[in-house]
Amino acid sequence: MPSHDYDPDDNFGQAFHPQSGVDDDDALETVAWQFLLLVNPDDEDAALQQFGAFRQALEESGDDPDVPGLLRDCIDWKAGFHVAEDDAQGLMEALDELAGRWRLRIDWGLDDDDAPPDTSTLLHAAFAQLRERHYTLWTLETGEATLAGWITRERDEEAMHLVAAALGLPARPGAG
Repeated sequence: MPSHDYDPDDNFGQAFHPQSGVDDDDALETVAWQFLLLVNPDDEDAALQQFGAFRQALEESGDDPDVPGLLRDCIDWKAGFHVAEDDAQGLMEALDELAGRWRLRIDWGLDDDDAPPDTSTLLHAAFAQLRERHYTLWTLETGEATLAGWITRERDEEAMHLVAAALGLPARPGAG
């Protein structure tokens, strides 16, 4: 019986057979599917639609796909957000839309004539309020002047860390 050494820094390392890597199409699709299930809890139909869009985009992308970008585009305004770094209004609308999927409301603490605060303040407020209700707001390092992310259940945080790392998604809970 083969023994597997436990490496706490590589919890996901034994998930695939040794001949498989995350670069292999089947393995990549398996992990992408797990990601989509995490960002679409209790909505397998939505995950399936986004998975179809991801597979098509992956096929069209050629030999060197931008997997984080493809996934971000497939979930945008459905299970994720991607807005300009200084677009406070767009960020509030996107997060309100995503929170509404679980019948949650984010209280931005603004009156009708108040200008929205900066996006960092908004992300912190959304993270804190979602956390109180056992959800986690994730943000993704895009390498651009944009903000991107998604919401998952708090109990899925460890799974999301593993799946995001396997997909090369530089994601973290909160505003980062």
